[in-house]
Amino acid sequence: MATPRAPRHFDDAVSATVSDPGKSGFFFDFDGTIAPIMRDPEAVLPVAGVMECLRELTKLVGRVAVVSARPAAFLSDRFARLPGVRLFGLYGMQTVIDGRVHTDAEVAPWAPVMRRLAADAARELPGDVLVQDASLMVSLHYRAAPALRGAVERWSSGKAAELGLVEQFGRMVVELRPPVGRDKGTIVAAEIAPLTSAWYFGDDLSDGRAFDALRLRERRDPAFTGVAVAVANGETGDELARAADFTLDSPDETAAMLNDVIRAFPGARI
Repeated sequence: MATPRAPRHFDDAVSATVSDPGKSGFFFDFDGTIAPIMRDPEAVLPVAGVMECLRELTKLVGRVAVVSARPAAFLSDRFARLPGVRLFGLYGMQTVIDGRVHTDAEVAPWAPVMRRLAADAARELPGDVLVQDASLMVSLHYRAAPALRGAVERWSSGKAAELGLVEQFGRMVVELRPPVGRDKGTIVAAEIAPLTSAWYFGDDLSDGRAFDALRLRERRDPAFTGVAVAVANGETGDELARAADFTLDSPDETAAMLNDVIRAFPGARI
C-alpha cells in the first residue's frame, strides 16, 4: 500500500496537467469510484455526469483509461460510446483494442482451472454468497450476508494455496485469479511511462498498487506529477485515504472534481 505523503494543493495538481495536456493522463477504477457499489454487479452503471467528463477528457489530455477487476467485455459494453477511453479488465489480464477483447497469452491456460474453481465455489459455499465467474477470475461476493466473510475468506485461502492462485480482498468480496504479474499497479506504471502527469481515482485496497506506481515514478522522475484520489468508504477502512492526495466521499464527487479540473482548460466544454 502506498504511504502517506505531504499534502498536495489542488491548483498545483491541475496546473501540472493543464500545462502539458498531451502528456497528462487520467486513470480510474470502476466500481465505487465512477460507479456505485450494488448487490447486483451486473446492474451497475456510471454515475450521472461522469461519462460526459470522460468524453471531454479524451479531447483534452493524452490518455484516459479505466483499470478494473471487471471483465473487459463488461467495460466494453459500458464504454462503447467512448472509444477514446482505454479499457483494462481483470486487473489487466484483458484489454479492449479496436472494440475487441484481447486476453493475455500468459493467462489463457488457466481458464480450465478457473472454470473448475467457479463450479466448486457454487457447490461448496453458502447460497448467500454470489459467485461471479469472469472466466479468468472468480469473485466471491458476500455483501448480502456480511457474517459469511470469515467462511468465504477461509475457503478462498484454501483454494488459493491448493491451486497456486492469487487472492485479492476488497469491498465485501474476495477475488481469485491466476498468478501472473498483472495488477492495477503494473498497468498504471506502463501507461504513465510517456506522461509527465497522471491522476488515479480508486476506492479499494487493490487501488493502492496504482498509487504506489505514481509514487515510484515520482521518486525516479522529480519532474513527474502523480495525483492519487481516494473515494472513501466504510468497508475498506482509511488505509487508501491516508495514502491519497485527495479524498472524496462518493463516486458523485468524482464527477464534481473532474468538472473542476476540466474547467481549468482553455475552451473546455463542460
